[in-house]
Amino acid sequence: MIDKRIDTVEQALDGLSDGASIMIGGFGGSGLPVTLVRALEETSARDLTVILISLRFIELYAPRLIAERRIVKGICTAARSPGKAQSKYERQIEEGSLELELTPQGTFAERLRAGGAGVAAFYTPTGVGTLLAEGKEVREFDGQQCLLETGLKADFALIRGNVADRWGNVSFRGTQRNFCLAMATAARTTAVEVDTIETAPLSPEAIDIPGIFTQRVIALPDGRSL
Repeated sequence: MIDKRIDTVEQALDGLSDGASIMIGGFGGSGLPVTLVRALEETSARDLTVILISLRFIELYAPRLIAERRIVKGICTAARSPGKAQSKYERQIEEGSLELELTPQGTFAERLRAGGAGVAAFYTPTGVGTLLAEGKEVREFDGQQCLLETGLKADFALIRGNVADRWGNVSFRGTQRNFCLAMATAARTTAVEVDTIETAPLSPEAIDIPGIFTQRVIALPDGRSL
């Protein structure tokens, strides 16, 4: 019998090791898997690559990952923290101990989709003639120069949903969905935290991530979103 429900956040991260790559869903504060990110902080894993919209959310919800220098690379769409003071992760980027791979948001979304679809790379005009083009192949198509961008894959994807069922099907509420479907398809192991896990299967019309793309689902103890 298929049953992807788990009881603890430790089970959600089972198999995580040093050097792992981790995709983290969320756009702004919406759909961020706070419980799983905090559980990641409690592991001993080091030399991690994190793939998410902004490193700011790691420093906000799992600051020890930054303070203990357990993240060696961030692939994200924004690097600046709010305010005038320089954040710890910005200092690490500046000194070279944390590698930053900055990518435009639309390109980021397409790199995730490509990784999940088995597309190794694609061309896009976004970023041509900017610092983001450094070291990348440039080709011309129909008179327009384009950059070669690679698809993204990861060992884990951590996702926040609204409702799931025991088969691993997931439904989102509003902008919770953001990059999550693409991340689920591009990761070897996808763990999803939700408000509620239904005993009956979700209606096909309500499913945003089919269970074939998830491996672990967990309900928050208090049944409320963070």
